[in-house]
Amino acid sequence: MAVVHRVARDDTHRFSKTPVAEIRLLAGLGVEGDAHLGERVQHRSRVAVDPEQPNLRQVHLLSLERLEDLAAAGFDVAPAALGENVLTAGVDLLALPLDTRLRLGDEAVVRVTGLRNPCAQIERFRPGLLARLVGRDDEGRVILQAGIMAVVETSGTVRPGDPIVVDRPAPPHRRLERV
Repeated sequence: MAVVHRVARDDTHRFSKTPVAEIRLLAGLGVEGDAHLGERVQHRSRVAVDPEQPNLRQVHLLSLERLEDLAAAGFDVAPAALGENVLTAGVDLLALPLDTRLRLGDEAVVRVTGLRNPCAQIERFRPGLLARLVGRDDEGRVILQAGIMAVVETSGTVRPGDPIVVDRPAPPHRRLERV
């Protein structure tokens, strides 16, 4: 069964977030009290390019399984350390198609917009970690493994232990790209 393992937010633009007992997702905006809340892009590097871009990175989701893989490779990475708002368990986030909807708990619904693009901050956080989160497939295509991004479609409160219901869009499915 897919569940929310941890939730986090941070009201400043720091790399890591702070684990909390619950987060409130606001439709069209993101995580209440988080620095990335807003209809328009909030990531500083993207604001510098075009502050009028829509915010397709309102919620960052990462899987507990990814953290466990990193731990097995010798990296000490705690929940929320990579800046995720929602740490999931039991769902292969990277395999989801574009526009998949995830019901988090009783009310909240997010729509998957793409892959998180790991940046140099990850390498500064833990040397060697960036190479573990960016790879190549058999055809030489870049594979990003730092989680997924989503926008909030339906507001709601999300807590650890909440179930996650996956609703894939109708085929044909489009694979996730960097957003």
